[in-house]
Amino acid sequence: EGAFGVPDPFVAGLRASKPKLGTSHPLEISEKNFHLNAEKMNMAMLRNIQGLHAPLKLTMERKFASKIGHLPFLPSSNFQTEVLTGRHLDIGFEDILCQPELCEVAGQPHAVVERSL
Repeated sequence: EGAFGVPDPFVAGLRASKPKLGTSHPLEISEKNFHLNAEKMNMAMLRNIQGLHAPLKLTMERKFASKIGHLPFLPSSNFQTEVLTGRHLDIGFEDILCQPELCEVAGQPHAVVERSL
């Protein structure tokens, strides 16, 4: 939060106020949970077919892939996680418009690192 209770866009980024907004369309909630619901369905099917070890192994691989660290002010592609989930084959809205070179705020490296500590 900034001096007047407003998030500082140089530290928090422009997306800091997004969680405070409500949904604008009834399908927005369904679209946000689509990948999660599909993953749960695939894990349940995998458990029924191959047993408990297969979903546990995939979950562990995804967990370790998501923990790969980088400095908070550098963009991350999360390519390994996308390959493990199969999302690298999909072309979506975020692939076109959420590229780091098109980002409006680069952030102050020292302020961003201090905030993350």
